[in-house]
Parts: sequence; structure tokens; C-alpha cells
Amino acid sequence: MEIQLKELDAKGYAMARENKVRAGMMTYSIAGPELVIIDHTDVEPAFNGKGVGKDMLYKIVEMAREKNVKIIPLCPFASAMFKKLEDIRDVLK
Repeated sequence: MEIQLKELDAKGYAMARENKVRAGMMTYSIAGPELVIIDHTDVEPAFNGKGVGKDMLYKIVEMAREKNVKIIPLCPFASAMFKKLEDIRDVLK
């Protein structure tokens, strides 16, 4: 599974692909130099239950740590994952 991060203006996303097939996307808004808001997670039905959403979240968390940015998870999936996973809460706003 390959996960790429892309940003353009005040938006960004993590795109998951397997063998060039899109597996999912997690989008976020850049709310300032020290804050991003995860607003949506979408996983293709063929990839449900394979950890794609979690992998995309970890990629965004990795970026947040590198840039010293905090995350507000408005997306229900991301919010639930922050409640479940203690190891990523250091970037939670």
C-alpha cells in the first residue's frame, strides 16, 4: 500500500493506492501554520477492513509531527481513531 500526501492552497489529502488502484482518501483543511482539520475519510468498498483509513491517518499524523502541527479530527472516522489509539494523541488539538 502506497500513501501519498498532497497539499494545494488551504487543502490537503492522503491518497492510498495499491497497484495503482485508489484504495482511499483522507482530506484535511489547513487552518493555519500550526493546525489542520481532518474533514473526510473515504475507503473504497474493496478495501474495507484492511486498515486503509488507519494507514492514511498515520501518514497525516507523521506529517503533523514533522511540521509541529496539531490536528482537529472533525471526520467521524478520524475522531474515533484518536479516541482508540493513544500513540497518536500527541498531535491532537
